[in-house]
Amino acid sequence: MASPFPGMDPYLEGYLWPDVHTALASKIRQSLTPLLRPRYTARLGIYVVEDVTPEGDIGIMYPDIEVLQRESSRIIRETALIETRGDSPTPATLTIPLVLPVAVQIPFVEIRDAAQNSLVTSIEILSPVNKREPGLAQYRQKRQRLYQAGVHLLEIDLLRRGTRPLVDTRLANATYVVGLTRAHGGKTDIWQLGLRDPLPIVPVPLRQADDDVLLDLGAALRSVYEEAAYELSIDYTSDPPPPALNDDERSAVRAVLRQ
Repeated sequence: MASPFPGMDPYLEGYLWPDVHTALASKIRQSLTPLLRPRYTARLGIYVVEDVTPEGDIGIMYPDIEVLQRESSRIIRETALIETRGDSPTPATLTIPLVLPVAVQIPFVEIRDAAQNSLVTSIEILSPVNKREPGLAQYRQKRQRLYQAGVHLLEIDLLRRGTRPLVDTRLANATYVVGLTRAHGGKTDIWQLGLRDPLPIVPVPLRQADDDVLLDLGAALRSVYEEAAYELSIDYTSDPPPPALNDDERSAVRAVLRQ
């Protein structure tokens, strides 16, 4: 069964997102490989980021942490009751559960020159940890390193929450953003997307002597959705995962689901 949304499905932005992220990176590689051979290869990479501020995703992408918090609070309260019997210190007025950092695996796709194995293009699918500090600053540094190294960068931001790495007031009304920064180009081409917009077919640049190849992001996401049967895990009668929809987004969601 297909998603009811023509482009990004906002109901995928919650606890399903890590699965979507991994599957989409793999599907992008699968889609590009026939177009790249024999001169280029598409390879999956994974880097691990320590999410030191996971509180923002508790109950969204990290449902288990909320359970651990409640269990931790119960143990602390029970321990405090035991310790306050008889002569004992004055009990604390507040106990705050400790939320430990979470190791987040972030998959991405690299286009490499087959002859020299040199990196030509990096395709980044943003994770929530890339869109809040300190991960936001770290990701922006990575973007800068890639540009200085002469690597093309295709960024796919299919998450409404968080702060976009690209800073421009004209992006304020975009629900989702795809950006392409060509090596030494001095600019980023942007595709601004709403909830009723299909995902674009975007160019993937290679070496200067070779033509771009095309990546159909919409087809890739549709294939991932149907292969994973995400509809079995989604309640379309409820609101999408946070953040809350604004008025325009709520109207768009209702219009799509009425079809």
